[in-house]
Amino acid sequence: MSSVEASTRLTGGCQCGAVRYELTARPRGASICHCRMCQKAGGAPFMAFTADMREERVVFTRGAPAIYRSSEVAERGFCAVCGTPLTYRLIGRDRVSMTIGSLDRPAEVAPTQQLGVESALPWFANLAALPRSTTEDWLKTVGLAQAGSRQHPDAA
Repeated sequence: MSSVEASTRLTGGCQCGAVRYELTARPRGASICHCRMCQKAGGAPFMAFTADMREERVVFTRGAPAIYRSSEVAERGFCAVCGTPLTYRLIGRDRVSMTIGSLDRPAEVAPTQQLGVESALPWFANLAALPRSTTEDWLKTVGLAQAGSRQHPDAA
């Protein structure tokens, strides 16, 4: 693989490393979804997904996600070991979306639209105005020098 191919390919996986994947094509866009189902599935105010892409463009290189049919129209893939949300797919379609947070380099896929805005939490629009600190600074405030992560490392 050339250095250009290595620098442009997207890889990802779950927190514990039991499931790893590679995207053989770059997603064309991405979204965040505020719908109540995404809030519950991610345990978060919203979820962020790559635009859907053909299933054959997602190659699982270690393990495979467990599947939960979250509605009559969709199923979600997650790591059965650590619970990391990984995929979203409409039933009967050959396309899948990957969670942006599970990418090794999530900053390379920026959302281009918001969905499910009727369920957006009222404070969402003000997030950028909140006080900010680094993880290192926050750890100091709780009296810890480091977190000692057990997380699988991102691919370089």
